[in-house]
Amino acid sequence: MTPALALLGVFVVWPIASAVRMSFYRWKGFGPMDDFIGLRNYERVLGDDVFRDAVAHNFVIVVASIVVQLPLGLAIAMLLNRRIRLRGLLRTIVFVPYVMAEVIAGVIWFQLLQPRYGVVDGLISAVGLTPPEQGFLGTPELALPTLFVVLTWKYLGLAVLLFLAGLQGVPEELYEAAQLDGAGWWQTQVRVALPLLGPTIRTWLFLSMIGSLQQFDMVWVLTGGGPANATTTMATYLINQGTQRHNYGIAGAASVVLFLVSFVMALAYQLLILRRDTVTQE
Repeated sequence: MTPALALLGVFVVWPIASAVRMSFYRWKGFGPMDDFIGLRNYERVLGDDVFRDAVAHNFVIVVASIVVQLPLGLAIAMLLNRRIRLRGLLRTIVFVPYVMAEVIAGVIWFQLLQPRYGVVDGLISAVGLTPPEQGFLGTPELALPTLFVVLTWKYLGLAVLLFLAGLQGVPEELYEAAQLDGAGWWQTQVRVALPLLGPTIRTWLFLSMIGSLQQFDMVWVLTGGGPANATTTMATYLINQGTQRHNYGIAGAASVVLFLVSFVMALAYQLLILRRDTVTQE
């Protein structure tokens, strides 16, 4: 176990301990870390309107992911679970965005959403509508919804893959029994398949929640947290404070807050939701 524990200590425990230590100092990244200020960095972070907005944006993404991606992923998975033509090709098309690197996907969408010269604005103009003057990513009221559309395109494939795997694990005899009892396709999905997908859905909800709280890559590439902090997340806030403004103490405090929020929500979800699956298996 020594190699595994060594890797855990170097790449997990030590960075967390360093961030916690850094959060108690005023440090610009140069020279010794000796200006101890206690909890003042936490006061600045929690009192910062930008950080509070970032927390709100993270939770908007969490809720929107559940409300939009869950039913959409289930519908697509149920459709692709049927014996239809080009089923393999359709599965590949749905899953390809998820395996694409976040930076590459972000750059592609950044080019597509360029104001006036982008493909999206061109299509909107072609049908006689007027696109936003500053573009979808440059308009504060539209930036976060536009970002969420891109995130849905990027990560919906994971939901479809998990739900499709769960559907294929449902015994065929249950479908046949339901059909013999006169149930149609829709009734079979709702009354037979959907209840058996409970553990899979709860696992996806957990992964989606944690991923939404730690969202960084796509946001940073597409908007950098702008315009006017309209798409700032907790991760982009701490990166901006650390690497761009050299306020490493504030960045350390923000990272600790992000860790605590994610840890508390993950622990609560584990105890309240996922625990029932473990008890059932036992």
